[in-house]
Amino acid sequence: MLLFEPQTLGKLELANRVVMAPMTRSRAVDTQPNELHMAYYEQRASAGLIITEGVQPSAEGQGYCRTPGIHSAEQVRAWKKVTAAVHNRGGKIALQMMHCGRIGHADNKAWGAETVAPSAIRAEADIFTGQAMAPMMMPRALRLDEIPRVIADYQRATELAFDAGFDAVELHCTSGYLPAQFMATGTNQRRDRYGGDVENRCRFVIELLQAMATVNSAGRIGLRICPGNSFNDLVDEQPQQSFESLLTRIASMGLAYLHMIHSPSTLVDEQKLRQCFAGSMILSGGSVKFSDSYSKDTAEAALQSGAAQCVSFGRDFIANPDLVERMRNDWPLATFDMAGLYAAGPKGYCDYPNYC
Repeated sequence: MLLFEPQTLGKLELANRVVMAPMTRSRAVDTQPNELHMAYYEQRASAGLIITEGVQPSAEGQGYCRTPGIHSAEQVRAWKKVTAAVHNRGGKIALQMMHCGRIGHADNKAWGAETVAPSAIRAEADIFTGQAMAPMMMPRALRLDEIPRVIADYQRATELAFDAGFDAVELHCTSGYLPAQFMATGTNQRRDRYGGDVENRCRFVIELLQAMATVNSAGRIGLRICPGNSFNDLVDEQPQQSFESLLTRIASMGLAYLHMIHSPSTLVDEQKLRQCFAGSMILSGGSVKFSDSYSKDTAEAALQSGAAQCVSFGRDFIANPDLVERMRNDWPLATFDMAGLYAAGPKGYCDYPNYC
């Protein structure tokens, strides 16, 4: 089966085409990964590529409680243990860069860290603060002269990620976070060069990718999108136009891959979008319904059709650290415990057994 054959993505040489999708698991302590992270990712190192949970490039980029960062020397030292554990088992691991922008709450951030966004528009949603649910904070609109600093934060965080031993860095550009906020008409009402028409709304994402690619080549940078995704109160009146513009303009950059989640929107023609990007594609099932996830057979069909070079699996990797071996041998899959998704501690995180 193609699913278990090697694959090249940019400068990444993968042992198979099974990718572990990024999933927030909320186990960091004081924004640092720890022994739990090392065990969790090491257990899943048989994936062709692991993509980590979203990691904030700066203190202001944090939105959720107990999420890790990559903006300090201490965090780099902690991540080095994680990447070494994965590499020692022959795996490859990419860091997903996630700046939450307007999605967040002061109780989840370091003291003094602001909540910023393209425009001062509060997300109409609640967020968990570690103790209870609370309304999202009103963000402050970034000034035009601040945007280069935010881009530099991403670039520096990319440098630190490679210093920590990651094989690649993926830019998170969906789920209502900062890059997606710049692209969407409902969250970007700027009247400068980063707002207004579709070319301006895509400018921030393109400049992020360009800055990140200067660190260790574009062949080690990936991009994750889900056109039309309304999660976290994200509204874009023109998702097809927005992503056609973005993908057309980055097509020649030589990125390692485009990681595309199936769109929940009827306004999006995914096949047409894929035609805008000639590089390697990782396809991911929808993030809303369990039935949207890929199975071994549907993943193989996507590979055989040429729609993708790799397929990412999320929920199945939670309860099946040996997912690759289970699919290869047609062993049954375990189901995960919802109560352990975001709880602190090892239960429901790194205590799921292998099949044998």
